[in-house]
Amino acid sequence: MLRRLASAVVAMLAVAFLCVPPASALALPTPKDLTAYLDLECFKTSPYQPPAATLTLRHLNPVLGNLPTETVVLGQREQLCVPVAKNNQQPPSTVLNFIRFIDLACYRISGTTVNTGLVLSHLNPLFQGLPRTQVSMNTPQQLCVPVIKNNVTPPAEVLSLVRHIDLKCYGITPNTPLNQQLSLRQLNPVLTPIIPTHGAVVLNARQLCVPVQKAGDVIPDDVLKIVRWIDLEKFDISAPALPSVSLTLRHINPVLAGLPPEPAVLSGASQLALPVAKNGNFPPG
Repeated sequence: MLRRLASAVVAMLAVAFLCVPPASALALPTPKDLTAYLDLECFKTSPYQPPAATLTLRHLNPVLGNLPTETVVLGQREQLCVPVAKNNQQPPSTVLNFIRFIDLACYRISGTTVNTGLVLSHLNPLFQGLPRTQVSMNTPQQLCVPVIKNNVTPPAEVLSLVRHIDLKCYGITPNTPLNQQLSLRQLNPVLTPIIPTHGAVVLNARQLCVPVQKAGDVIPDDVLKIVRWIDLEKFDISAPALPSVSLTLRHINPVLAGLPPEPAVLSGASQLALPVAKNGNFPPG
């Protein structure tokens, strides 16, 4: 009888073990948690023209759902935007492992002027006390798409999210200055040993980057519920000269994954992208 009891206990433990998710599994963050700490420092890159790529883009954020689908041609790469932390702020552990792998390469595009009026509210806790700003979102200027650096691939759970982050960046007016002095610290493991923590003065607003979906990219529902809330307002910054960094970039979005790896030399920090909400529609969570 004791032997049968021991066998039953072993069987129950085995079932319990199989039902426990692996310790390395990362749960997707809420839209609110991810967007609140998503700050990207944008570096100028050496010029690079990718092979011809024509992309059809559809807006994802509910505030802009009335804007039409638009077809664009991927032009010259201008920037690489990489994740940073501001001052002594550290993103919570629930989002840090996702944010640290959000690297976006930004390419020149052109398109239709939309002249859409919006009210923007800062989401990062450091800036939530700042007043809302009224802007006009005008002409598309860039498409920022997800890449990895030097073949450092994020964990599968992270990749399942970050590979679907595509942002269409529009020029905005007025170019209101933020006039904030910050300390910026790199979060991505490729750049943390190379680019030191440094100061930056945040100057004039230049662009609003809003989430879009490329035709052919099938976004899982749980991921779509997050990426549709990623809105970043880009500001010019004044920052000290930083070490030159040579990288190899590889596209991870399914639609562009067939493009060849790209050489990129970072030549200086030029902008900071900060998370915002539009017209009082805040990310849920």
